[in-house]
Amino acid sequence: MSLTRRQFALSAGASLLAAPFLGLLRTNASAAPATAKRLIVFFNPNGTVPAHWRPTGSGSNFSFRAGSILEPVAAHRDNLIVCDGLDFYNATNHEGGMATMLTGGGDATSATGGMSLDQYIASQLGSGTRFPSLEFGVQTSAWGGSVQTRMSYRGPNVYAPPDDSPKSIFERMYGDLLGDPAQVEARLVKRQSILDTVQDELRVIHGWIGKQEREKLDAHITSLRQVEQGLQGGIGDCESPGAITDLNPYDNDSFPAIGRAQIDLMVSALACGMTRVASLQWSHTVGPPVFTWLGINEGHHSLSHMDDGNTVGVGNFVKAERWFAEQFAYLLDSLESLPEPSGDGSMLDNSVVLWAKEMGDSRLHVCRSVPFIIAGRAGGYFKPGKYIDFGGTPHNKLLVSVCHAMGLSNETFGNPAAGTGPAEGLS
Repeated sequence: MSLTRRQFALSAGASLLAAPFLGLLRTNASAAPATAKRLIVFFNPNGTVPAHWRPTGSGSNFSFRAGSILEPVAAHRDNLIVCDGLDFYNATNHEGGMATMLTGGGDATSATGGMSLDQYIASQLGSGTRFPSLEFGVQTSAWGGSVQTRMSYRGPNVYAPPDDSPKSIFERMYGDLLGDPAQVEARLVKRQSILDTVQDELRVIHGWIGKQEREKLDAHITSLRQVEQGLQGGIGDCESPGAITDLNPYDNDSFPAIGRAQIDLMVSALACGMTRVASLQWSHTVGPPVFTWLGINEGHHSLSHMDDGNTVGVGNFVKAERWFAEQFAYLLDSLESLPEPSGDGSMLDNSVVLWAKEMGDSRLHVCRSVPFIIAGRAGGYFKPGKYIDFGGTPHNKLLVSVCHAMGLSNETFGNPAAGTGPAEGLS
């Protein structure tokens, strides 16, 4: 039977599901390169104090000093690439840094269309998931939507706003599981699995193709099954984790509890395949939260401007920044504790987790030597356990590297004048 006649012999559903593999009846496809399955962006504002942030040493021979900002992530040292010496091209100060941090300063004519890193990757890879991307926030919108309060862009001046309410996000994710149990069951039954209806025909295709192609088809079907489970809500790992406490999103002292709830919801969404792209934005540039739970009574932004002569003020800023590092470590712990649903290793092994900042030295209001951290192995694409000083390289190259780790091939990100190609030394 010819390929065309074989295709006609299948139902439309089976043909569509197996379409990427019917061509393999003629030729063998080369093995796909190692890439990540998901991207997570983690942001906290107001720059840093480089002397209290930088590790000691260089390359693979580095460590985090006791009492330093990054010491709380030391347990994940071998899963990190600590990136220093990255400059924002043609941007400075709070607003310029916030606008450029994930967009690379691109406009509508750029290859990435003025989108932020998360939204560009979602536009390329998010069509097969329930949510192309999910944006989680912690007290980001009390000042409304502006260049100061937004880091994600669907295009020039088009924000992808974060949701500051865990309860709101919970209802979006698990709304189909809420309510009368009989109604919930009826909704799930109605969403009959397409894969279940064509499974006999898919078995026929198995008999037409070779061993390598069968393995790839099986992986493809597994991926589709995960998407279906995400769409169906309460199946497998997508079961509701339980009720979420309705916290006031703008109560200062609820900042830690809201952030922890958002991390848990984000990991849950990623684990069950609801999305491949998620971001967590803590406050915003010039952000005012007061870390009362640490015994601090001055706002985070004010603390970020303390000069070295104010040892108490600098110490409190470092204490607040270490708290953010603890939240980043909690996120990494959560990802590392979960096995990869469709592959080897943990979810962290197969993810790119990017910790981003909008400025470098907070006292100088500059976007030079802006600190970034990459966590995770991106399915083998990245080789972590390194501290790299890029010596003034435009951070656009780092954004290109993240795209490549996700399987994309763009050679620029944002403003093309910032240079071409990925950052060196990451893979």
